[in-house]
Amino acid sequence: MLDLSVIIVTRNTCSLTCAAIQSVLDARDDLSKEVLLVDNGSTDGTLATVADEFPSAIAIRSENNLGFARANNLAASKAQGRFLLLLNSDAEVKPDALGTAVDWMREHPDCGVAGAQLVNPDGSLQNSIANFPTLATELLNKSLLRRLFPHRYPGKEQRFTDPVEVETIVGAFMLIRRETWDALGGLDERYFFFLEETDFCLHARRRGWRVMHLPDIRVAHGQGRSARQVRPEARIEYWRSRYLYFAKNYGLGARLLLALGLALRLLVDWLASGLMVVFTFGRSESWSDRLRVYSTLVRWHLRGKPQDMGLPR
Repeated sequence: MLDLSVIIVTRNTCSLTCAAIQSVLDARDDLSKEVLLVDNGSTDGTLATVADEFPSAIAIRSENNLGFARANNLAASKAQGRFLLLLNSDAEVKPDALGTAVDWMREHPDCGVAGAQLVNPDGSLQNSIANFPTLATELLNKSLLRRLFPHRYPGKEQRFTDPVEVETIVGAFMLIRRETWDALGGLDERYFFFLEETDFCLHARRRGWRVMHLPDIRVAHGQGRSARQVRPEARIEYWRSRYLYFAKNYGLGARLLLALGLALRLLVDWLASGLMVVFTFGRSESWSDRLRVYSTLVRWHLRGKPQDMGLPR
């Protein structure tokens, strides 16, 4: 059995994917590892490029977009590693990241999931820790919550020097113990895009494993560059996943409050962005983009949240 299986899911992010794979192959460690790539119906020649530049990578082709959870589960079913690393296609690991992270996991068998400190290209910190979605996190301003209650809602404003137990991690770099993965049966495939890792961490914790943030492990992350290519559709998927998370993990009362609160917030955001577009005579690209996103979300709700809206399947 190998030490580590690195799983990357891609869709039309050829150059980013190649950089991610190269960073894994350039890692300075003694781990026996493999790279498994799932191509979710790319049309940019990703598979051909990867086959040419990285012949050792195990490439899995899907004609359709399987979504993040299903694609990772497919690769994991073929993986041979004692640890699985779910790595975003827009992430690059630092040379010592993999060896250090796996060694830490070996020394702490009660840890089922570990995440890294995500950084921007200039080295500044990104949010790498997340809280489980609650009515507070979904209806109030998350940045404000992190500033007002930093211990309850930790974010990039806090500088951790030692590993810290957290509720959930941002899944751009998600190192998972094989036993944890098998016990939970992988990611819940009802999530197409967003919150898969959050739900996984929730149920890992419920089964007694710790979820840890390892601040010394640095990973450069493009922070959703692939999702931004189709921003309104990606936002639909986030809202769809959010409703699913509450339906799965909360009672009827919380679900009703969420639906009412989100509807009111969406209406206010939609009207406000429309007014700002009028006031700026349509010259503000930022407000025009916001109006386009909110209008798409309003239309999705009015149509009854259909499956044919969102990211392509």
